[in-house]
Amino acid sequence: MTSTSPTPEGDPRRWRALGIICLVQVMLLLDVTVVNVALPPIQRDLGLTTTGLAWVVNGYTVTYGGLLMLGGRLGDLLGRRRLFLVGLVIFALSSASAGVAQHAGVLVASRFVQGVGAALVSPAALALVTLLFTQRQERARAMAIWSGLAGVGVALGVVLSGVLTSLTSWRWIFFINLPIAAFAFLATLRLVSESRATKRGRPDVLGAVLVTLGLLLIVFGLLEKDNHAWLSFLVLGCVGIGVVCLIAFVFVEARVAQPLVPLAFLRSRNRSIANAVRICYYVGFAALFFSLSLYVQHILHFSALATGFSFVPFGLVILFSATVLAPRLLSRFGLRALNGGGLAISTIGYVLLAGLSTHGTYAADVLPGLILVPLGGGLVLVGSTVAGVDGATGEDAGIATSMNNASMQIGSAIGLAALVSLGAGHAAVLRHSGTDPMTATTHGYAFSFSVAAGVTAFGALLGFVGIRSPRQDVNA
Repeated sequence: MTSTSPTPEGDPRRWRALGIICLVQVMLLLDVTVVNVALPPIQRDLGLTTTGLAWVVNGYTVTYGGLLMLGGRLGDLLGRRRLFLVGLVIFALSSASAGVAQHAGVLVASRFVQGVGAALVSPAALALVTLLFTQRQERARAMAIWSGLAGVGVALGVVLSGVLTSLTSWRWIFFINLPIAAFAFLATLRLVSESRATKRGRPDVLGAVLVTLGLLLIVFGLLEKDNHAWLSFLVLGCVGIGVVCLIAFVFVEARVAQPLVPLAFLRSRNRSIANAVRICYYVGFAALFFSLSLYVQHILHFSALATGFSFVPFGLVILFSATVLAPRLLSRFGLRALNGGGLAISTIGYVLLAGLSTHGTYAADVLPGLILVPLGGGLVLVGSTVAGVDGATGEDAGIATSMNNASMQIGSAIGLAALVSLGAGHAAVLRHSGTDPMTATTHGYAFSFSVAAGVTAFGALLGFVGIRSPRQDVNA
């Protein structure tokens, strides 16, 4: 039976349903980072250029982030469980296509389609969590578990990538999604009831096209900075047109009958600041996995297997921070401490990573950052998630959760493109000045982490100044 709202006492299957939904979310986020360690063998087998490798990562995150809001709205209108299941099928089929790809174009195209499937699954998943847990404290606990496992999924992607690449083939980083998706599909049919908004209407397809196209053009322009000057059309032109598309998206949302992001929904100060805080955190997050994977392999000469396991501390720390530390701090100090304080801790981690050197060691140069960035990150993920969905109802749960997830993927996509481009440009300048290639490359990684530290410091300021307790925010 279709229902528009959960029962006051809560669905008795909710904790088992949460387990399945979290498993799927781990799978989706695992695929953000699972390709990082496998990039060298993928490049060797399929002949990808450096820009092509970046699209293997960003093809997924751009469509994932760009279409999330449409996915959330479709879930509200057509049914969240239905969209969750449809998205799972699309994700599984595109994972199989990526695994058997014999050409670079097929792999990149499959990653784009994976992003489409993820954009349908993810907002529906978090909306279901929001509606399954109706009590404030219980919902906060569920969000803490969700956020902690999400961070583990991203870290697990790097570990799994190293294991599978070393023991089998890079193709298995995609094939492993198939049994997970099949199990989740069958379990969801048994454990999760359908829900949808009572208000009907047409989805805002034009808005989805504008925001996705804008993100694609900005990311493409930033990645082309490695091969062209800033003032060239491929760089400045694409970035400029992308920005125009995003501005047009705002105008469309102000006028369309059923917007993806109702501007009135953003009048809540906490929701707006929470999404800005998440973007600031994820700008550096994506570059951390991309650049540190390369640094550990190319500069410290770790094997693929060792590189994967070198990221285990990140997953353990973010799980502890999100599931143990964050709930305690939230009840005692509130959302401001989690958002602002969390980003301040991550900033210190990036400052330490900005000191990478060619003669560094894992324990001295890498490990401190892999502890501090997720220690703050777990607080940020819980704090921004709670602030971002606080006050959401059965009518707009999809909007709240899709914005929450979109800010993560948008921050990751733009952050990876911008920071990698800036780091590569810095390294090129050093090489042209006579610095040896290895030192120049290392300083490029370090420079990108310096920029990440600046972004997270700005986010910390937003969190401290902008976030209010729920009782202060009448629109939350």
